[in-house]
Parts: sequence; C-alpha cells; structure tokens
Amino acid sequence: MTGPVPVVLDVDTGVDDACALLLAGLHPDVDLRAVTCVGGNVSVDEVVANTLTVLQVAGRGDVAVARGAPRPLLEPVSHARHVHGGDGLGDLGWPSPDARPDPRHAVELLADLLNEAASAGPAALITLVTLAPLTNIALLLRTYPQAAAGLAEIIFMGGAANVGNATASAEFNVWHDPEAAAIVLQSAAELDIPVVMYGLDVFYDVLVTREQAVELIAVGGHGPAELAGRLIDFQCDRFGQPQATIGDAGAVCAVIDRTGLSTTRLPVRVELAGTYSRGRTIVDRRDWAGDIAHDPHGMAPTAVEVALSVDADRYAQLWLRTVKAGRR
Repeated sequence: MTGPVPVVLDVDTGVDDACALLLAGLHPDVDLRAVTCVGGNVSVDEVVANTLTVLQVAGRGDVAVARGAPRPLLEPVSHARHVHGGDGLGDLGWPSPDARPDPRHAVELLADLLNEAASAGPAALITLVTLAPLTNIALLLRTYPQAAAGLAEIIFMGGAANVGNATASAEFNVWHDPEAAAIVLQSAAELDIPVVMYGLDVFYDVLVTREQAVELIAVGGHGPAELAGRLIDFQCDRFGQPQATIGDAGAVCAVIDRTGLSTTRLPVRVELAGTYSRGRTIVDRRDWAGDIAHDPHGMAPTAVEVALSVDADRYAQLWLRTVKAGRR
C-alpha cells in the first residue's frame, strides 16, 4: 500500500456499521472521504444521527455525512431493531452529536466525489464500501452512470453463497432491497466496476470476546475504545454469547489488509421472484459454463470476487488495535 486508500462508506448505522465506522475513521491507511446513509437497520434519520455520533466519538467531525434513501425501491420498510437495539446503537444513550449532515442528498454527494476522483487520476479513485441495503448505490449508478469512472471498486457487505439471516435463504442487506442489489450487480457488468462480496460466509467469523470488550470499556472517557467495547458487550448480551462479531467492520479490514481475505471470482445474480428465496444471492459455483438445455438462464453476466474464507483472528486483532489506539 503506497498511501491511504480513498474510501466512502454507505451505511445504515446499527451496531456493526458503528464498528466499521470506528475502524475507517481511525485507521491511518484509510482516507475516509464521506459517509452516506440509507434506511435499513433503523430509519434513515436515526442512521444519520448514529453515524454523526460515531464519527464525533472518533474525532472525525471533518467527514461529510449525507442523508440518502429512506426506504427500498419497492419493498416496504423493515428495520432490525431486534438486532441493534431501539436506537440502532445498542441502546447506547450517549449525547446527541453536535454536527449536522451535508445538505446534499447522498446520491448527489457520491456523484460529486466520484466525478472529482475520476478527473484527478488513478491514485484518487475511490473504494466504495457498502454496509447497508444498496438503494443509494442503485440510484447513483442509474442516475449518474458516468460517476462509475471514479470508482476503484465496490466492496459490499451483503449476500452469501451458502446461508441466509433475514430469511433462511437471504441476507438482510440484499433481502431489504433486492431490486437495488440486482441493479448494482447489473450496473457493475455494464460499467466495468470491480466488485467484492463480503457476505455471510465470512461475516460471522471475525469475533471479539466479552473479556476484550470489558477491557475496551474500561478505557472510558466516551472515546472510541469505550464505544467499541460497549457495542461488542451489547451483542454478547443480546445473543447470549461470550463473544460477538465485528460484522461490517470486516469489509473495512479488507480495504486495509486484503491478504486476510480469500475470494473466488464467481458469477452472482439476485433472486427477485422466489416465494421463499427472494433476495438470495445466487452464487454459481459450477466449474462448467452451463448446459443450455437444462439451464436456459445461462451464466450470470456479473462476476464478483466472493469472499469464502477469512483470517478471522488477523482481522479481529486489526480492529482491536485500531480502536484501542483511538486517534489517528
């Protein structure tokens, strides 16, 4: 790595998005340019407030935060407070942030940043890390397809090759807005955007123990370490486990240390019509091109680097070191 990677996060800040925001805001190898917000785990206005809170704790009030889509393209709103708490931040109860969001809509902010990056040359290209339903990104790529020239790649936390969580078949972010996910994958093929899928196959593997969380909380001061510890501790309580995943933060780890992630390039499409499988990412792991007599659909047009294994301890230690250190 020759210098900090220009990064924009797209979030629906719940607990694990907050873990990712702390890592992106504090690690010296990440140049966090902006954060865009979308309705998902909680309402979009709560997502904005949560995002501003986490960035303020991280000392990153300089990072622009923009409000985006409040709901999926077609699906009704369906939040995940049962996972993330009533406020989306593990019922944290810390003071409201002083900062206010950027006046631009998230899609407008993304378009502005990406167009600037495209004109500034290869070193300025932005890695877009999406940790939420892909509504903002679908709107961006359909409204401003030329902005894709400013992208180095998209790393999206979503989907899975093998398992689901929102349903038995589908992962939450894709299930929440499957049309948006399908549009983003189609646009990636049309606009030649490299895509990495950090899905449920690796999402749950990167774990921090309650004992490690207690050590972080003990740092105190309402700083990054204490917040990080409280987020992990909340998850341990919520799920009755002695450890908890850093979740979305693993996708940011992949920006900083890609060698910790094992991926395979595979065709991926999104199921939009299934009664029990709507929102499933269909990851084609066949080692042949498909028998057209039996598979009239053929191969999916978009090939994605699908994460199938992760060096879990390596990523956990990367996250822990960063949040303990606090300031950049």
